[in-house]
Amino acid sequence: APVPRRHRRRILTVLTAGALLSAPTLIGAAGPAQATAPTCTSTASTRVPGITIADPSCGFTASNGSSVYAGILKGSAYRIEVPARWNGSLVMYAHGFAGTGQTVAVQNPSLRSYYLANGFAWAASSYRQNGYNVGDGVIDTHDLLVNFRALTHQRAPRTTYLTGPSMGGEITVAALERYRGTFAGAMPYCGAVGGNRLFDYFLGANVTAAALTDTTIDFPATAAAGVAYAPTYAQQVQGQLTKLGVSTATAPYTTNLTPVGQQWSAAVEQLSGGTRPGFAGALAYWNGFGFPPVTSLPFLFGIYPGLSGGTIGYADGNVTDNTRTAYQLDNKRGLSRAERELNAKVLRVAATNTPTTDAARSQLPEVTGTPGVPVLSLHGIGDLFVPLKMEQVYQRQVIANGQGRLYVGRAIRSVGHCDFSQTELSEGFADLVTWVQRGQRPAGDDLLSRRAVADPAFGCAFTRDPHANFTGTAACPTLTR
Repeated sequence: APVPRRHRRRILTVLTAGALLSAPTLIGAAGPAQATAPTCTSTASTRVPGITIADPSCGFTASNGSSVYAGILKGSAYRIEVPARWNGSLVMYAHGFAGTGQTVAVQNPSLRSYYLANGFAWAASSYRQNGYNVGDGVIDTHDLLVNFRALTHQRAPRTTYLTGPSMGGEITVAALERYRGTFAGAMPYCGAVGGNRLFDYFLGANVTAAALTDTTIDFPATAAAGVAYAPTYAQQVQGQLTKLGVSTATAPYTTNLTPVGQQWSAAVEQLSGGTRPGFAGALAYWNGFGFPPVTSLPFLFGIYPGLSGGTIGYADGNVTDNTRTAYQLDNKRGLSRAERELNAKVLRVAATNTPTTDAARSQLPEVTGTPGVPVLSLHGIGDLFVPLKMEQVYQRQVIANGQGRLYVGRAIRSVGHCDFSQTELSEGFADLVTWVQRGQRPAGDDLLSRRAVADPAFGCAFTRDPHANFTGTAACPTLTR
């Protein structure tokens, strides 16, 4: 039965033994506004030593009569919001990479307002620890769904969708495969849906730069050795940058590519998705700042997998492998003389660990491309953190498994990571829902056609708003402003 409004301020829910570590708080829609910012507290995790869990109800208020349930479940903070007029559908939200800090916290979905306005409930987990933690994200998100009724005393959702950005996109497609029949459809966006191929891309960007500038680099076998190697690598990269035409003398860093730099740019363009509009501006943008663990270097160099044991700290051994990779400088089939010379010089790295289909045994579960349900995915064509290539890898897997009709990819003319407008995201989600409910497969972009991707108007079809730093020349009539 519905909870009377006068009791909604704070309710303790009792679950079966072992299911809940901290009783949830139901935050009512009514109540006085807080005059001062709340003092948020954290709880020590009983599941993962050294981890603290941020209070998931602190500072969060319900919207337009919604009911919000917050607490700690199996070492993960969670938040669930059910609109006053719930349509019976639930959206499970898987957040992206949240750094490597020791405090975990819930993140609200970008489409929170849209979900509530259209009658969708949503639920999100913090996961039990941070880092590039796909395995825990898969399990903890599913655990929250399993406990939805017990935590909220609401009826079971009629339809459940799964969505998430970046690492959350990889969690999304991995969860579809691990928990088959659980979700009706999914919308990853800016997602690492190509799985561990993301780290191969980071590797390729670095080894091609070294080869083209005649720099001998190493690939330490462990994260500890990578940390020790980082100062040496930073010095080696500074020498490369001079030859490439990238300056880190002042921030933001500047790019004025030399002929060798143009070759490296071409190699990264092919690695990240192929010849496409706006790439020169995208590379200049991503060259403009640093990223851990080496923030003094342009982005792609600071995340060289050789500095972190082959991942971002969540695998025993190296999961990157370029022993059979053919690096290219253009989008033509076959290798030119320059490409053959490049491939003969690049550092080759073999994997010492592989992903597994058992997410309980691996923080990097295998993604095979067998979703079983409709997947509509959005990706920025200038995103060089998680590049468009991830969509191409995943789509090829899905097609190879005979499920090509279950995937639709949409290209957005943006440069920043996960840079989408509310219009672009909400349109994608609405089309996914229509696909699930009515069987009407929505339109998408041809991401596997080299000609289509290279077209100056590529990405115009589903870009609804202008995005900063995108430098493509074609005018898009689809822009809303």
